[in-house]
Amino acid sequence: MTDLNNKNFIDCKSNMISYMGRIDFSHEDMNVLYWAGSSVSMRFKGTEIGVVLCNRHLSYINYMGYIIDGKEYKLKLDNTSEKVYITLAEGLDDCEHKVTVFKRQDATHYVEFYGFAINSDGNPLPALPASKRRIECYGDSVSAGAVCEAIDCTAKLDPEDHQAVYDNAWHSYSMITARNLGASLNNNAQGGIAIFNDTGYFHAPDCIGMESSYDKLCYFPEGKDGVTKWDFSLYTPHVVLFAVGQNDKHHEGFDDFDISDPDYRLKWKNAYKKIISDLREKYPNAVIILLLTVLMHDCEWDKAVDEIAFELNDPKITHFMFTRTGKATPGHPRISEQCEMAEELTAYISGMGDSIWKD
Repeated sequence: MTDLNNKNFIDCKSNMISYMGRIDFSHEDMNVLYWAGSSVSMRFKGTEIGVVLCNRHLSYINYMGYIIDGKEYKLKLDNTSEKVYITLAEGLDDCEHKVTVFKRQDATHYVEFYGFAINSDGNPLPALPASKRRIECYGDSVSAGAVCEAIDCTAKLDPEDHQAVYDNAWHSYSMITARNLGASLNNNAQGGIAIFNDTGYFHAPDCIGMESSYDKLCYFPEGKDGVTKWDFSLYTPHVVLFAVGQNDKHHEGFDDFDISDPDYRLKWKNAYKKIISDLREKYPNAVIILLLTVLMHDCEWDKAVDEIAFELNDPKITHFMFTRTGKATPGHPRISEQCEMAEELTAYISGMGDSIWKD
C-alpha cells in the first residue's frame, strides 16, 4: 500500500466520518460495506482526498462510486483482496469539500473501509447531522440499481454479458426518492432475490430468499464473518418500501411457479405477510409501502400484493403502483425509468404529509 506518512489519515472510526446503510462496525480497524448503496461521507478542507480500502471480489467486475462536491465518478476495483490507498482527487482548491464513497453494486463483492486520507496540512471537518427522515427499502435488482446505466438499452433487454459494469445503486428509484425527500436510506436490495429460499436467482443454485436476508447485516455466506444478524435497534425508519415479487416465479432447475395457482398463491402470500408482520412489530409506527416496479411481469403478482395489503388490514400498510408497473421495459429500468419511478413514489409519499416523519 502507498505510504501514508505524508498524508493526514482519518480513521474509519472517526466521528468526522458519517455512514448510511447497514454497515458492519464490529471490527477494530475497518468497517465493512455489504449492501448496495451503502455509503461513507466526510467533509474536509484540503487539496487532495483518497480512500483506504480492500475489495473482496466475488463475481463480475467491481466498481465503487464516489461524489466530490456534487460531481459523480466511478472507480474500478482490483480483485487482489489487498488493502490499498486510492487517490480520488488531487489539485482541489484549498477550501471546504465533501466526499461520499458508495457501493454501486450488490453481492458481487463487499468492501472493507479503513478510512480517508487528505493532504498533510488538510483538516477533516465535523460531520453534518444525520437526516431526521429515515427510509428503508427491501428489494431486488431494480431497487439496487442493476444495469441502470445501460441507457442505450432503454425500454429494451439488457446488454449481453454486461458483467455488472452498468450497475449503480445511486441511481435506483429507492435512493433517488430518499434524496428527493431529504431522507437517509438503508437500501437492503439484492439482484435476483425472491421471498422464498430456493427460488429466484440470487446465489443460485442454492438460492437465498428475502425470508433469510431481510434481518441480516451480512446476508451471504462469503462475507467476512459469514452470515450475521442485523440489530434492528440501530435504525428505525419512518417509511419502509417492500418491493419483492419480480423474481419469485423462478425455481432453479424446475418449472416456474404459477401465482394463479391457489395453493402456491396462499403459500407465497403467507410468507410475504410473515416478513411484513415482523417488520411491523419492529417498526410499530412506520408507513409500509408494498410495490413492484416497472420491469415487465405478470399482473397477477400485483393483484397478489394488493390482496396482501388488504388482508393485513393496517391503515399504515399500503400498496402503491406506478403508472407503468409491470409494463415499461423487458430489461432493467435505466436511469430515466428509475427517475420516473422515483418522481411518482416521491409524490405519493409526500402526499402522506409531514406527520409520517415524526418519531
